[in-house]
Amino acid sequence: MKILLTVHQFLPEYFSGTEILTYSVAQALIKAGHEVCVFTGFPARTHLPDAQRFDTYDLDGMKVHRFYYAHVPMGEQAVVTEIEYDNRLTARYFTGLLESFAPDLVHFFHLSRLGSGLIDATVSAAIPAFYTPTDFWSVCPTSQLLLAGGKVCAGPSATGGNCVRHVAELTRGAAVKRVSKLVPDWAVELATRLTANGILPNYPMSSEIAAMSRRRPFVVERLNWLCRIISPTKLMTGVLTANGVEPKRITQSAYGIDMQAYNASTVEPLGVRVLTIGFIGTLAPHKGCHVLIEAFRKLDVAKVRLKIYGNLADFPDYVTRLRTIAAGADNINFCGTFPNAEVANVIATFDLLVVPSLWYENTPLVVYSALAAKRPVIASHFPGLAEAVTDGENGLLFEPGNVQALVQGFAKLLAEPNLIAQLSQNCRPPKSSVQYVDELLAIYAQYLGASHKPQIPQAARLFEQLEQSTGQGYIAGWAVIANDVPALIEILADSKVLSHTTRFLPRPDVKASFARQGVSFSSDNVGFVVSLTKPFDRNDLKMRVSGKDGVTAEFDLGAVAPGSSAQFPTNCYVGIDQEQQPKS
Repeated sequence: MKILLTVHQFLPEYFSGTEILTYSVAQALIKAGHEVCVFTGFPARTHLPDAQRFDTYDLDGMKVHRFYYAHVPMGEQAVVTEIEYDNRLTARYFTGLLESFAPDLVHFFHLSRLGSGLIDATVSAAIPAFYTPTDFWSVCPTSQLLLAGGKVCAGPSATGGNCVRHVAELTRGAAVKRVSKLVPDWAVELATRLTANGILPNYPMSSEIAAMSRRRPFVVERLNWLCRIISPTKLMTGVLTANGVEPKRITQSAYGIDMQAYNASTVEPLGVRVLTIGFIGTLAPHKGCHVLIEAFRKLDVAKVRLKIYGNLADFPDYVTRLRTIAAGADNINFCGTFPNAEVANVIATFDLLVVPSLWYENTPLVVYSALAAKRPVIASHFPGLAEAVTDGENGLLFEPGNVQALVQGFAKLLAEPNLIAQLSQNCRPPKSSVQYVDELLAIYAQYLGASHKPQIPQAARLFEQLEQSTGQGYIAGWAVIANDVPALIEILADSKVLSHTTRFLPRPDVKASFARQGVSFSSDNVGFVVSLTKPFDRNDLKMRVSGKDGVTAEFDLGAVAPGSSAQFPTNCYVGIDQEQQPKS
C-alpha cells in the first residue's frame, strides 16, 4: 500500500514523542513492504511568499513534504487564528500531494501547523482517513489543556470564551493579562458569542475572536468524518467524546515502541550505592522539571544524583531558571540531547525515571521506554500517566506540582533499599512498534477496497491544487513610514509599477526595536513580501512606500542591500531581509 502520514514537525530537526511515534510507524510500515510519504511543518525563518513555503527532502526511505509555517496571513486568509486550524494554503498543497502520490489511505498523527482542512481534502478524494491524537490540539488551541499559572483546564466552554481569554493572556502582554483577570467569565462568554454571531460591530481583534469561537465545532465536525480515531488512552477518549467526537469512531490502542535495543535487566537494591534519577523531555515549564530539581535539592546530596536530558536551546529562559535552581549542586547534570536510537542506553544509566508534568500528559513514549528497560517511573498523578504507572507496583505517583509529595516519594525509596528492585521487577514490557503497526493495519483493512469507499460529507470542501511552480521571485522585508505602519508598497521600473502589496505581516522584532528608541506605532504589521515574475536588476528598480495618510517615500532599491536597512525622507525606514530572482 501507499500510505501518507502527517505530523506537525519531524526529524531530523525535531525528535520529541509525536515525531518519534510517527517515524517508528513509518519505518515499521516500510519494513512490512509499504510505501510511505510524510507531510510535516517547519518554522519559517524568514518571510516567504506562498509559493516558497513548501519543499521536499528524503529521510530513511521516505519522501518528506515540508510546509514552512508562520503565524502570519497567507494564501487568501488574513485571520491568523483561523489559519491555525483551517489553513487553506496547506489544504491546496495537500490536494496536489494526494493527486501525485495517490495514497491508499492517510493517517494524521498531528494537524497542528497544517490545519484540519487536510481532512476535507482527503475525504473529498474518497481516501480512507485515520487519526491518532497525541495531545489535545483538536479541542485546545494550546494543545495542553493548561491554563496560565499552571492550572489544568476542563476544555473549551460553549462559545470558546475561556479559550479567547487564555490565548489573550498568553500572547497579548502583561497589561492585557491584568485586565483579563478583572473581567468575569460571563462577560467574556457573552462578548465572544455576540462577536461570533456578528451582533457586535467590528472592533480590533474581533475577527480573531470570532475565529477562536468557531475552532472547536469546526475541528470536531471534521474528526467525525474520519474512518477511525486511534486513541492512545482512556483520558484522550474521554476528552474527545466530551467535546463532541462520536464514540463509535474511536478505537483505543496504546502506542508501541521499538523494543529491539532494550536489555530487560532489573534494578538492583540500593544498598550503599547512589540513587540515579533521570529526566528525559522538553525543557519547558509544562513538563515540570523545576518541580523535580526543587525536590531533588531537599535530598541528601551523598545519596542521589540527577541526570537531565533535553534540548537546552528550545526554551532558554526556562533553562536559565532551571540552572539557577540547580546552582551549586554538583550532583545535577544537564546532559543535552541524544539520538533516539540511544534512548535504551541512556535509560539504562538510571535507577528510575521521573515525569513531573504539570499537564494532562497523554502517556509520553519515554514512560514506555522506561518500563521496557525495567526502570520504575515516578510520575505526576494525571489520568493518562496513571494508565501506564500504577502506584506501588511499577512506580510511584504524586500530586502534580507538589514538591514535598515528590520528596516523600524519593525518601520512601531511600528508606526502603529493596523497594526500587521490587518496582523494577514489576515493570511489564509495553507494546512493540511492530505490534502497534499490526493493529493499525488491521484497522486500515476494514476500510479498504471498493466495498468500503468512504462517503463524502456534504460539508467537505474541494480545494484547487496549489500551483507547484517555484519560478516566482520576491523581495521580502519591512517598512515604517511617518512613524507608523505602511498602507502600500510598490516596485517600479521606469515609473511603471511592476508589483505591489497591501498585505503586511507581523514583525514584533521591528516594533520592539523602534520602541527601544522611543518610537511607537499602531501595529506590528510592517513586514512585506512583494512578488516579481520577471528577472530584475535591483539597481534599476525603485520602491515606493505609502502611508495611511497619503505620505509617500520613493527611493532607489539599490540603496538598501539585502540584510540591511536605511532611512529616507518623511521618516521612512526600510529593511530588506531577503530577495530571490524568478526562475525561468
